Amino acid sequence: MNKSAIKYLEKFFKRSTIFKIGFNLNLPYRRSSGRVYFVSEDLQTVKIKIPLSYKNKNYKGTIFGGSMSAATDPIYMIQLITILGNDYVVWDKAANIRFKRSANKTLYANFTISDTFLDQIKE
Repeated sequence: MNKSAIKYLEKFFKRSTIFKIGFNLNLPYRRSSGRVYFVSEDLQTVKIKIPLSYKNKNYKGTIFGGSMSAATDPIYMIQLITILGNDYVVWDKAANIRFKRSANKTLYANFTISDTFLDQIKE
């Protein structure tokens, strides 16, 4: 979603609502099968779910690791871009995932950015 569209929508909706709906309507994010179901007012907490479905099921009947990665990868970057504004340049340069076990039911992920972390970035 471009910046002018977001500025216009902010006249009618809270930023947290725009964030949530924007992610859930974004076609590449929808293809990951992830869904944002909660965004806090200050945008510092985002919760997503990845339901097991025919769209993301692998040969073994569990959630494909690529779907897990695609559903979780953009969240922190977009959170930081939205919270910090235009004064900062935010790039997602690397990711590392260690799968603990196979996922044969809906997965949930919580993304929380603390005030302390934001202060460290601003310094």
